[in-house]
Amino acid sequence: MSAKANIKKAVLAYSGGLDTSVILKWLQDEYQCEVVTFTADIGQGEEVEPVRGKAEALGVKEIYIEDLTEEFVRDYVFPMFRANTVYEGEYLLGTSIARPLIAKRMVEIANETGADAISHGATGKGNDQIRFELGAYALKPGVHVIAPWREWDLLSREKLMEYAADHGIEVDFDKGKKSPYSMDANLLHISYEGGILEDPWAEAEDDMWRWTVSAEQAPDKATYLELTYEKGDIVAIDGEAMTPAQVLAELNRVGGENGIGRLDIVENRYIGMKSRGCYETPGGTIMLRAHRGMESLTLDREVAHLKDELMPRYAKLIYNGYWWSAEREMLQQMIDASQEFVNGVVRVKLYKGNVDVVGRKSVDSLFDEDIATFEDDGGAYDHKDADGFIKLNALRLRMQASRRG
Repeated sequence: MSAKANIKKAVLAYSGGLDTSVILKWLQDEYQCEVVTFTADIGQGEEVEPVRGKAEALGVKEIYIEDLTEEFVRDYVFPMFRANTVYEGEYLLGTSIARPLIAKRMVEIANETGADAISHGATGKGNDQIRFELGAYALKPGVHVIAPWREWDLLSREKLMEYAADHGIEVDFDKGKKSPYSMDANLLHISYEGGILEDPWAEAEDDMWRWTVSAEQAPDKATYLELTYEKGDIVAIDGEAMTPAQVLAELNRVGGENGIGRLDIVENRYIGMKSRGCYETPGGTIMLRAHRGMESLTLDREVAHLKDELMPRYAKLIYNGYWWSAEREMLQQMIDASQEFVNGVVRVKLYKGNVDVVGRKSVDSLFDEDIATFEDDGGAYDHKDADGFIKLNALRLRMQASRRG
């Protein structure tokens, strides 16, 4: 019996768009299996309920449509930002951090429904196929993964549209009109690839951006926010308590109005190629600056420096799809432990694309005004103590110099 014949039911990550609608029908025809659809709302800004009718029209009986926005921000975005995570110096990992949650829920649904396999719409060129599948294998080692883009010959948008037309699949697109970008969205970011962006020299068109105005169009007056932290996470904005998702949504709104969070980069994909992409991450950009501002006041120097040294490895693990690995979980425990005293309020100034930390305060502050002052400190610090400190640290340098003669 072939591997395909062994598959009786598969869980499909389903958006209702062209790609996944074709995949749904293709699975039914190619594998002769029942398909369970899973659609997650993680703050992408689109209604997800309409996909129910599309799935039903294709004969799907088990349809999962779930709002996972709070879980996404609370259990994935916030933990990542406690580490001040940035990939290759700039990228805030908006796509990468969503994949572990989707993989986890797909595996759970497979267990609930008795499905033999899971399937996704990620192409064979990108990182997402790796992230989905590493997550699935980590959580359900024996799961069968169906990756249509690695099996079929429908390798262009035109072929997908032809397949949809030939099989009576209703998809929302203007006939003959090609979408200029491949997009991914969640509450943390929007990404754009393809079209003119495939030329690294071509500047992105201004009407591409959806969440942010340009810095030139941003208000001429600065906006100030006060962000309250508890154990490294924002819990209130301007004194108003909010859930994690509410925090990120509000920061996206205010940041977008002030032209914050645009990024245009060429990144190194895990699968081996370089890729040019544009990203909008207004709320994340604010959180990154504000969190470092809070830590600057409350973290011990060596704890802060150790976090900075380990962060690139942590970022690489998330980018490459190893959220569920033992080493990421180990690093997370260390990162979370460092946040015990990251409590207080940070004041940020938003102005024409810039985020500046202009104030910070905490009952757990390690900043001592008496010691740090340039005025008379009343004996809080003896300047002479620096002499022995410097000479001890200079000892090896003096020994090196004496050897050179």
